[in-house]
Amino acid sequence: MNIHSTAIVSPDAHLGEGIKIGPYTIVGPDVTIGENTVIGPHVVIEPHTDIGENCRIFQFSSLGGIPQDLKFDGDESRVIIGNNNTIREYVTINRATSADIGTTIIGDNNFLMAYSHIAHNCKLGNNIVMANAVNLAGHIHIEDYAIIGGLTGIHQFTRIGCHCMIGGASAVTKDVPPYVLAAGNYAKVHGLNLIGLKRRDFSKETIRTLKKVYTIIFRSSLLLSEALKRTMEEVEDIPEVKHFIDFIQKSERGICR
Repeated sequence: MNIHSTAIVSPDAHLGEGIKIGPYTIVGPDVTIGENTVIGPHVVIEPHTDIGENCRIFQFSSLGGIPQDLKFDGDESRVIIGNNNTIREYVTINRATSADIGTTIIGDNNFLMAYSHIAHNCKLGNNIVMANAVNLAGHIHIEDYAIIGGLTGIHQFTRIGCHCMIGGASAVTKDVPPYVLAAGNYAKVHGLNLIGLKRRDFSKETIRTLKKVYTIIFRSSLLLSEALKRTMEEVEDIPEVKHFIDFIQKSERGICR
């Protein structure tokens, strides 16, 4: 381990091999940091925070702070951050309240750019990119490979589907289905994320099928319930279509249209 002499590290923190902690960083009790994670200067990691292996945490980030929720009553909830995450300058990640999942969860291989905020009870999957100053309210769930443009604000309890892309400076108040492009204030759907799907090696057949699904749900004059029924009757039953339909059917806030 390489811990700078000015860093303050609680004796009750659990530190893996090969980690580096920069000047003036504070690591509180009941914190776990995995092997080979590098933490820059002036970072604050508060109690009840678990950080995985091979993460890179840049200066002035604040991880594990209590939730910005007036209902919070001091529960010992946690922040769990997975492996291989890059957390840039001034990122804030709050631990959870006791509601729903009771934990703030960040998966693996995520890139959280400067000034991003992840509020209490959020759950992020893997391989997500959040550009500068993306702000997540509480209880937001984001699926794998989503890309969120800078200065975007997302309303609490909203769900963001996998492999979608949200344009910069958007205001997202409803669920964004998987595989689509969305942007605007308020955010609307503007087509499939075709470039993203090709970059993730989706087959031509799968993309063609998703185009058909998109046309039925977003371009027809059918009611959403009718469009979903027609999709299930007419479109090939592949995993991506199942996920698209399941995501929409489980939406409580409604979807961007």
